[in-house]
Amino acid sequence: MGFEKEKLKQIRRMILYIAFIVLVLIYSDEVFGAIGVFVGFMKPFLYGGVIAFILNIPLRFIENRIFNKWTGKTGDKLKRPIAIILSILFVVFILNVVVVTVAPQLGKTLVELGTQIPVFAEEAVIKLEEVSTKYPQLENYVAELENIEIDWKLAMDSLIQFLKNGMTNVVSSTVTVAGSIIGGAMNLFIGFIFAIYILGQKEILCNQGKRIISAFCSERTERFCLKVFSIANRNFSNFISGQCTEAVILGSMFFIAMTIFGMPYALLVGVLIAFTALIPIVGAFIGCFVGAFLILVNNPMQALVFVIMFLVIQQIEGNLIYPKVVGNKVGLPSIWVLMAVSIGGSLFGVAGMLFFIPLISTFYTLLRDTVNERNARKQKKEKKPYYHYRNRGNKKKDYKENDSHNKTDAKS
Repeated sequence: MGFEKEKLKQIRRMILYIAFIVLVLIYSDEVFGAIGVFVGFMKPFLYGGVIAFILNIPLRFIENRIFNKWTGKTGDKLKRPIAIILSILFVVFILNVVVVTVAPQLGKTLVELGTQIPVFAEEAVIKLEEVSTKYPQLENYVAELENIEIDWKLAMDSLIQFLKNGMTNVVSSTVTVAGSIIGGAMNLFIGFIFAIYILGQKEILCNQGKRIISAFCSERTERFCLKVFSIANRNFSNFISGQCTEAVILGSMFFIAMTIFGMPYALLVGVLIAFTALIPIVGAFIGCFVGAFLILVNNPMQALVFVIMFLVIQQIEGNLIYPKVVGNKVGLPSIWVLMAVSIGGSLFGVAGMLFFIPLISTFYTLLRDTVNERNARKQKKEKKPYYHYRNRGNKKKDYKENDSHNKTDAKS
């Protein structure tokens, strides 16, 4: 009777699951719209969670390595606030180094470009005059263009209408962009405050989460959830540290190579590429574009050599260094790293690249553990005696043979 009740409960749950999935598929637009509204409301707290997770990496290092000898009530009270402040200062220092290194040099290059544009325009005019003298037929084409009649009134009306529409679009776009910037700044500020609260009480929040899972889940589900969260936390932390290590290696490689070849802006381009390389695989291409532009102002041939050098270093980094450094950090083989970057980038862009590597690493770890456990159980079963498998395959024949043996034994 109890077995039938359990079966009925399972069937009832299955029907509810199927009905829920069918309703989600039927009203998918409304469901995704509601999810979008919910995510919009939760943006400050999502930002706060991301900021807290990033700051927790240097915070953990500072507490465990620098302030590990601070004990007692006074030490416990002071250790966490000081570690939070030092973690924030460390991140601000890194960002300040990048801005101070890159921004002045970019401004200087833009000024140089402004002074060189008139010279380039004069040289272009001289080249055009030389071409016109070598190819007189071009003057005939210009004369034909001069004979073309243009309805200037219609052109002016079209231009005025275009400017009216353009100004309206510019004003609306400016208001939209300004609102987005203000809203994003407010979300970041609220998220930053929320992150500080999370870091200050992370042990309490972790304990509360465990109690909630224990209250609403079975013991087996609780163990599985805690295992998933533990693996995900380790993989995401290792991914961030591995990504930073890889960015430093790539920036150093560019700095050394550019110094050897005598290229300008070696330190600037190295720092810039190291910063943009935090975006997996494709981030360094942004630094390459800016670096090539900076070198192009001084020497176009060196810019071409820089692009070739970048492609060579990028192949080495993308196929050898990145999968090894980041893959080893998150426990993910090289081919899975490349697959995670491709899938995440195609689905969610840059955020998908950053998110999918530790996510797929967590899935890979769970799948690997499950496969190993099932294979271990299977091998344990296969260690039974050989006649066990013979009897399993030929039960009726074995029974007849056993009966005949029993009869002969009885006669004897």
